[in-house]
Amino acid sequence: MQATTLINLTPDVLERSVVNSSSFLSYEQAEQQFTRLIELDHLDQEIRSRPTVVQFFESTLTDALDAAYGDNRDDKAHLFLQRILYRINRLKFFWYDDLRNYTNERSPYLQQVRDQIETAWQQWELAQIDLTKLQGVDVKQALIDRVAADLNPSLSEGSRFMRERMTVAGYKHLLSIASLDGLVEASRLSRILGGASNEVHCMLTRVLIEEYGGGRSHRKHSTFFAQMMADLGLSTEPEAYFDLVPWEVLASINHNFLLTECKRHFLRYCGGLTYFEVAGPGMYRDYLNAAQRLGLSTAAMGYWELHIKEDERHGQWMLDDVALPLVERYPEDAWELLLGYDQEKWLGDRAGLAVVRSIQNVERSMG
Repeated sequence: MQATTLINLTPDVLERSVVNSSSFLSYEQAEQQFTRLIELDHLDQEIRSRPTVVQFFESTLTDALDAAYGDNRDDKAHLFLQRILYRINRLKFFWYDDLRNYTNERSPYLQQVRDQIETAWQQWELAQIDLTKLQGVDVKQALIDRVAADLNPSLSEGSRFMRERMTVAGYKHLLSIASLDGLVEASRLSRILGGASNEVHCMLTRVLIEEYGGGRSHRKHSTFFAQMMADLGLSTEPEAYFDLVPWEVLASINHNFLLTECKRHFLRYCGGLTYFEVAGPGMYRDYLNAAQRLGLSTAAMGYWELHIKEDERHGQWMLDDVALPLVERYPEDAWELLLGYDQEKWLGDRAGLAVVRSIQNVERSMG
């Protein structure tokens, strides 16, 4: 899903397509119109002069927010909102593509859309966590207890399915979904490292440097991910499988965009990263065991082996040299580390279930 250059697209053409559209157009059509908006020259100027250019999209957006975060869960609305949010967020990465794709990177209108979605979505997510309880615990001990429990979790039904029953087709589907993040791994972490240096900053930098293979392309973790995909005949183009990604996975990615873009959420991000590094090896063992059972090549599973070894170390670093020192530095706000930890676990578990369902649906469709 690399951004494409639209030929002969003018505001007049876009406006006519909106005005003549039925009110029953799908989320997919609204998203297509939004992608065209992103690529308009002078987007904000055009919207000011022709408000009807965004009329249909904004109407659909309002409906989707009501459908996703109201009383009844609407997965199509969730998917639409998370895809729109991702399309805005991904402008913060550089993809070595046409420079004109970044024309509207700092558009006030895109920021308004992003904030509108994030406000409703984050309120909905936070409502599922007992914030008062988190604020009343011994944060240091709570972090230590959580890490101890998550280092070697019991096998879930999803884990057993992957280890024991997932087919090669399912494994390929897993890699396709995971590639949205795996091929640009650690890019969001890089966005929190600017600023004053101290021991915590240095440890976060050390984690990033290892993820980036010490600046050597052949050792960068995303290179190992691309090798797995290539060995199985899958495309290694970033975002090639965007349309396969469940909304729950997109929500996890977008959540991390939010935390890394807002320094006020620094503690939440560090708490979340602590969980991610601690829990990663257990998840990667599921994938590695599946690949070994299927008799796949070393190249088709090398990323998991690398991560199991390195993330076991990273998890301990994050607890001892990032999370616990931050408790000392921010005693009044330290509970936000727990919020970040718990929320990352919740988002990750939800995404994991969605991936398993997606794999099972693919395997059923293949007979």
